[in-house]
Amino acid sequence: MTSKGTIIIADDHPLFRRALRQAVDGTFDALTVIEAGSLEEVTAALTQDGAEVDLILLDLKMPGASGFSGLTYLRSQYPAVPVIVVSGVEEPATIRTSIEFGAAGYIPKTIPVEVMNLAIRTVLDGGSWVPPDVNLSGALDKETGDLVRRLASLTPQQMRVLTMLSEGLLNKQIAYELSVSEATVKAHVSAILMKLGVESRTQAVIAASKIEISH
Repeated sequence: MTSKGTIIIADDHPLFRRALRQAVDGTFDALTVIEAGSLEEVTAALTQDGAEVDLILLDLKMPGASGFSGLTYLRSQYPAVPVIVVSGVEEPATIRTSIEFGAAGYIPKTIPVEVMNLAIRTVLDGGSWVPPDVNLSGALDKETGDLVRRLASLTPQQMRVLTMLSEGLLNKQIAYELSVSEATVKAHVSAILMKLGVESRTQAVIAASKIEISH
């Protein structure tokens, strides 16, 4: 990997961001690293004028992102920017679901920095990377797989609304947080119910919780 490049390290723990800085060392001749402690900071970095980001290293659990909501949001809003999930969760089902949601790779936080560097270089070269002992050929069960596809069809704003529903917020509160009208929130909720194939807000929250979207 040569020339100039920019990588966003998105994790709310400064010490681990420092470790990831070591992991990305040498991936570009001239590397710019942007640290973000929340999904809002990631979005701000991506929307800066002239910002050309080559890769995002994303923790699944950080302010503004719960479960797979952050990953889904970034993949739908910025499809040209590859995302590697870096997480303390090592369950194969979580890794498979992350890949289903569009992650280009999955790096457990427990692996050595040198292996992280290899994984990052692999993705930057256009490949994908998951731990060698994880078998991605074992498909998700039909119900979970269907739910993953339905959730992936949500727009970024609908995903934000669903996340807020999962946090127990009322339409009025969601409208305030998103600076939109209650009527707009109601329209989003209706679209969410239709896309998830459920009939109530409660069912939508339960469906989302099955793949840790609200955890």
